[in-house]
Amino acid sequence: MPFETETATATLPRPAERVAIVSLVLVFVCGILLGALAMSLIHPHLHGAQPGGDGMSMSVREWKAQLDLTDEQERQLRSVLDDFSRYYDNLLSDGNTRILQILNPEQRRKFELMMAEHKAGRSSGAALSGK
Repeated sequence: MPFETETATATLPRPAERVAIVSLVLVFVCGILLGALAMSLIHPHLHGAQPGGDGMSMSVREWKAQLDLTDEQERQLRSVLDDFSRYYDNLLSDGNTRILQILNPEQRRKFELMMAEHKAGRSSGAALSGK
């Protein structure tokens, strides 16, 4: 019977292994949650959100009127939105830089043309929607 006890204990993970497994699962779950949060904030901007579609396309003036914000709250809101815009621009720039590093010269030329066309399309779409 001592042999049975040894084999039964050998199949159970040791405490250090359990901690490693739980840590890995927690990191994975946190990554999923953070990715979902980031996409819910950034994704509408990637596709040019339609006015009135999700609240992010509202102007500060509309937010101020609907939420009855004070002048100080409006200033703080503008600051938050400016910070987010700078963060988002830096994120896009970093992503584009990393993409360009893996492309050959011909692919870079095509990528830059695609990005210019996409930007022009978003600008004309924004003009049509009154942004």
